[in-house]
Amino acid sequence: MLDKLGGIPIQPDALQWLLTPKALKAELLTRIAAAVNSIYIAALYLEDDEAGREILAALMSAKDKNPELDIKVLVDFHRARRGLIGHKSDSGNDQMYRKVMQAAKHPIEILGVPVKSREFMGVLHLKGFIVDDAVIYSGASINNIYLHQGEKYRFDRYHVIESAELARSMRQMIQTYLVQDPAVSSLTQDKATETLPQKNDVRTLKSRLAKASYQYESTTIGNRVTPVVGLGRKKNKLNKIVVDMVAQSKDALFICTPYFNPPYILARALAKHLKDGKRIDIVIGDKTANDFYIPPEQDFSTIGALPYMYEQSLRKFAKRQQWAMENGQLNIHLWKDGINSYHLKGISADNKRHLITGSNLNPRAWALDLENGLLLHDESGAWKEKFAQEQAHILQHTERLYHYSQIETLNKYPAPVRKIMTRIRRLKADFLLRRIL
Repeated sequence: MLDKLGGIPIQPDALQWLLTPKALKAELLTRIAAAVNSIYIAALYLEDDEAGREILAALMSAKDKNPELDIKVLVDFHRARRGLIGHKSDSGNDQMYRKVMQAAKHPIEILGVPVKSREFMGVLHLKGFIVDDAVIYSGASINNIYLHQGEKYRFDRYHVIESAELARSMRQMIQTYLVQDPAVSSLTQDKATETLPQKNDVRTLKSRLAKASYQYESTTIGNRVTPVVGLGRKKNKLNKIVVDMVAQSKDALFICTPYFNPPYILARALAKHLKDGKRIDIVIGDKTANDFYIPPEQDFSTIGALPYMYEQSLRKFAKRQQWAMENGQLNIHLWKDGINSYHLKGISADNKRHLITGSNLNPRAWALDLENGLLLHDESGAWKEKFAQEQAHILQHTERLYHYSQIETLNKYPAPVRKIMTRIRRLKADFLLRRIL
């Protein structure tokens, strides 16, 4: 039972909400500049753009000021070594890392983690900015759009937890299961003499990561935080906590996910929750707020079909649960704010337990990617008002659906999208695609 799940005790005032990507960037820069002992960053990528270079420059400045400062940046190995999707001529981010470190008086460690042998088979989706005794947790990676460097932003969630034990535990897990693993290699090596991980080490890394866990001094009483890591379908503690939160909720759920395609076990738990007379609020990005959305006036590529595939998954779910939408039990909120995109993840149960995570709550996150999350237990109710304020902030740019027919059908989509999706259905590839989306 979740009531008996141990965690790290934290004081009510140890948790802070940042709410905006600009606030996240400011907090990161402030914490990096003031770091005394260590900075560990885990993200899908640190991009070679203005925001990425600014964060990297801040890390280098902190290292120059204090050469003993332990700095480690961990990103996905495959993602770091390729250009952006649709920009085949672009170099990978690793070229920036090499250039900066070659000119540095005090280099830092930037490590690539090959969770699987190919990027489409699974990536490092572990999250966390761990600076001394504080953890800044967000689903965001590091680039212009995530940090709102220009006019456009990608909306996420941003929390700061002041806890020496949580920070220590998260650093230890990174050290034990990532930094010290033979499959994890430096992305700053000279290209001419670069030593890549052995293929067998990469192939077997997933089995080692599947055993990863956070070690900490635990309590089952009072306000606490439980850090969780998960990879693969079997014995995935993070996935189990999500299902348990749904199953054990007594009243209401508040769920955020950018890509609606829940695994079967989660979809079944949500359906049962509704049949038991309980409430669910789901906040999902409109297809135009999806990372992969391509406006009709731009040149289309195959990747642009993804937002429409997610939308059809949502339509199917809403149609099945139309009865719950009509009686107010199921409230689907579509987020849209101009040209900006939506990347929020997480689940709150009864406004008492709150999972902040980078997991997209879909089959890919459930089975392929290395994910983590922080489960916050609000036993005293001290955070109830703040989480309610965060939820109100999230709902600012949303439109509630009252009927599944408000979601477009295939025949309303642009011709290139219709062509791709018709071909997928004809080949009966829907099942396979849902497994990797």
